[in-house]
Amino acid sequence: MSIWGTIIGGAAGMALGGPIGALLGAAAVHYAGKASKSAVGASTEQAVFAAGFIALCAKMAKADGVVTRDEINVFKKAFHVPQSEVKRVGWFFDMAKKEVAGFEGYATQLYRQFHNQPAVLEQVIDLLFHIAMADGVMHPAEMDYLHEVARIFRFPENEFARIKESHMGPDESDPYTVLGVSHDASDKEIKSAYRKQIKEHHPDLLMAQGVPEELIDVANEKMTAINDAYDKICKIRNIK
Repeated sequence: MSIWGTIIGGAAGMALGGPIGALLGAAAVHYAGKASKSAVGASTEQAVFAAGFIALCAKMAKADGVVTRDEINVFKKAFHVPQSEVKRVGWFFDMAKKEVAGFEGYATQLYRQFHNQPAVLEQVIDLLFHIAMADGVMHPAEMDYLHEVARIFRFPENEFARIKESHMGPDESDPYTVLGVSHDASDKEIKSAYRKQIKEHHPDLLMAQGVPEELIDVANEKMTAINDAYDKICKIRNIK
């Protein structure tokens, strides 16, 4: 299913309410009768995730005071927006960017929808990191934005540090922080943390929980960061 099909298919006949529901409703009205057959069957979870994420992306892009072409291009790449849907998804992005509702409302609604699926909420933050770092610079206002979204998602400080570290790259990141363990953790604790993260962030599980297929590339990158961190620790400690 295309990302636009996910949005319109999930919006059809859905009285969601809140800022995400308002965006979905506006899209359904604006493009009434224009959704493709691929729109049929989209789940509520997929529609809420897609619409909420686009809204947060739009607000994220404005966090440093300017929306750059790099940020828009990363958004399109992250979503795998096909050429046939660029205008419609762009319209949705612009609607969210202009909407008077603040990002807090979108983040709160996403939390309410996925509060029992923290890995799904973490995927949102991972995607926002991609947008924030699209121009090669993490503006302080962008980091504040990410930190506040994580707070709304109820991630404690150590969990936010773990998520942030996974975006620093294998050469700069602390592998222990990426796995969420202390430097004096036992080999057994490290293996346990690694297996837990691999299980929670597996792309197939995330899709089953509502993450649209178009966004799974970022989940694969997350898996790579987790594997790299574990491999690095194994080499340091000579863990077999």
